[in-house]
Amino acid sequence: MQLAGDLHSRPRLSTEPRASASGSSKGFFSIPLAFAGLALAAGLVSCARPGESAAPPAAASADIPVVPASRATRSNLASDLTLTAEFEPFQEVDVMAKVAGYVRTIKVDIGDHVREGQLLATLEIPEMEDELAKAAAAVQQADAEVATASDEIRRANSAHDLARLSFDRIQGVAQKEPGLVPQQQVDEFHSRDLVTAAQVAAAKSSLLAAQQRARVARAEEARLKTMYKYTAITAPYTGVVTKRYANVGAMIQAGTASQSQAMPVVRLSQNNLLRLILPVPESAVPQVRLGQPVDVRVPSLKKTFPGRVARVADKVQMATRTMDTEVDVPNPSLTLIPGMYAEVDLRVAERSNALSVPLEAVDRAGNSARVFAVRAPGVVRILPVNTGLETAQRVEILSGLEEGDVVIVGRRAGLKEGDRVQAKISDTAPEGTAAPKGK
Repeated sequence: MQLAGDLHSRPRLSTEPRASASGSSKGFFSIPLAFAGLALAAGLVSCARPGESAAPPAAASADIPVVPASRATRSNLASDLTLTAEFEPFQEVDVMAKVAGYVRTIKVDIGDHVREGQLLATLEIPEMEDELAKAAAAVQQADAEVATASDEIRRANSAHDLARLSFDRIQGVAQKEPGLVPQQQVDEFHSRDLVTAAQVAAAKSSLLAAQQRARVARAEEARLKTMYKYTAITAPYTGVVTKRYANVGAMIQAGTASQSQAMPVVRLSQNNLLRLILPVPESAVPQVRLGQPVDVRVPSLKKTFPGRVARVADKVQMATRTMDTEVDVPNPSLTLIPGMYAEVDLRVAERSNALSVPLEAVDRAGNSARVFAVRAPGVVRILPVNTGLETAQRVEILSGLEEGDVVIVGRRAGLKEGDRVQAKISDTAPEGTAAPKGK
């Protein structure tokens, strides 16, 4: 019986250690997991701000949008109107011949620089030389007629003096001794006196006519000499020969009628002074002033040249609503060539020390303008403003903002009054910025 009891007790003893071993294994794994959970909870509690839930910081900052912004600053603003045109010569003319003839010589070609009065070409007109000889002979003939008329006056005066003297003598005798000299004889001497007086007057008239014929002959001779001078074609001003039409031996017609098909000799262009004809819009016409300096940019040369408003048409064209304005550009070194494109900055308005913001900061709705300002602490305020001068980058603010105010630049979709934003000021001081006052 005891043996049986011992056998019964061994299994009990052998099973207790296994049960004990199993229980100790569960306790070992459960304790570290509990400590890890407590540590994670403690970390979350320590990262949370007082009065806020334990949420990640990235989630909280993502709710406030970042917007680009700029400050209202004072600057010198200028509104320039950029216009394009082509350089034109100050003067350009096709040099024509005054008289018809054959080209005897031509002394210039394309690209030659000539001075005023320089000989360009000569014409050959043989018949004009004969006309000059004829005119000279006519002058000599007229001078001879004048001399003859002068001699006739002297002869008529002598005859008149003799007739006057004879009449005076016979009339004196007839008065002293009446009846001694017949009255008919007295009347004949009187008539002879009157005839010689008329001959003197006729001789004087003949002299005047001969003198006038001499003047006509001399005028005709002078005209032919003047026309003969036109056989030498000279430059009307200093310039450059841009085209040559005729060669030696070519027949040149007299360019005296607009409907004639006369061929020019050369084309002459004055390039030491160029002009630009700018179409100024009607809105900018009141700001155009004579003598106003302008900057002329030539893209092909990558240079800027000084210019001056020299002439205005004083009339707006009905078709284009523009006014032609001419700008003179000195070109003493002949760097500029007619036909080049040029850009002119015509200043139409200017403001000094004006409060301004970037052009993208102004939101326009109809005739009104507004800005989205950022006031502390990051709250959006929609403010109406009055604008003034606008340039390519900035706009003048007349009222509604103060110097140093922060305004949102660019897209403002989805923003409304009272929204919270983070303003990122990234602009730089504009050109001509004045020093801020107290901010």
